[in-house]
Amino acid sequence: MIRTFGEKPPPPTFMERLSAGLSRSAANLGGNITGIFAKKKLDAETLEQLEEALIRADLGAATAAQLAAAVGKGRYDKEISEDEIRTVLAEEIANILRPVEHPLSIDGSARPFVILVAGVNGTGKTTTIGKLAKFLADEGRKVVLAAGDTFRAAAIEQLQIWGDRTGAEVVARNAGADAAGLAFDAIERARATGADVVLIDTAGRLQNKAGLMAELEKIVRVIKKLDPAAPHAALLVLDATTGQNAISQVEAFKATIPLTGLVMTKLDGTAKGGILVALAAKFGLPIHFIGVGEAAEDLQPFQAQTFARALIGASR
Repeated sequence: MIRTFGEKPPPPTFMERLSAGLSRSAANLGGNITGIFAKKKLDAETLEQLEEALIRADLGAATAAQLAAAVGKGRYDKEISEDEIRTVLAEEIANILRPVEHPLSIDGSARPFVILVAGVNGTGKTTTIGKLAKFLADEGRKVVLAAGDTFRAAAIEQLQIWGDRTGAEVVARNAGADAAGLAFDAIERARATGADVVLIDTAGRLQNKAGLMAELEKIVRVIKKLDPAAPHAALLVLDATTGQNAISQVEAFKATIPLTGLVMTKLDGTAKGGILVALAAKFGLPIHFIGVGEAAEDLQPFQAQTFARALIGASR
């Protein structure tokens, strides 16, 4: 496309932002692939090296073995190009990810549709809620935000800023207030104002803190008094930079709340993007959104093929 002098270039597409964000992961894995397959035939040694490279890229041992076996099928003792390896790996990874590629579905018959959002400290949970509010508002939905991270005054303020940006009403109390009671009030407020969706923030908690996890269970119990089917969705926000620790987080939260889906943030600038593949293979939970930056548009619905290509650095 020809641009006139002084015309600004078009903003990067999400695929371009994702590829840039996953560049460290792709360089880490791609560099190993280049070293393994340079002028070599595909044999037991190269497949073992590939499997080790995939494990180091945080894809997990079981997934790495599955992918190495898929690469070797029908290609044993043959010369194979680096591009072919990347293409095969991208397609096999996409096959693992496709079953968990699920957009967040809002059931219009549940009004308000209650979404509980959980995660450990530092995952970008409150920011993610703000971005989800914008995403839903852009779809024409009326949103209420519940500032349930009552342990942090900054989280309450942060959610109020997102409420101003997105036109969402924010239900908040002073820091230290009862989070379960606040969630209850937010749902009642949503009912009174005819809101479509309630997004409930919760205090960031380590998965090994029994008292804080018990509070999360309490929030679920209390909102079920208003609607036995609530929460209609319970999302766990994960930070890609934590790597394999994300697995223990999913296990702990899954045992505490009726977890229905995942959101992966901070994929930009990490060499551990492969953890998303390991999570998909192990848990099979829907992956609704991935985030590659601070801007609202940097949180996008998850697409298996796009992610797999960016992770491997495949051209097609």
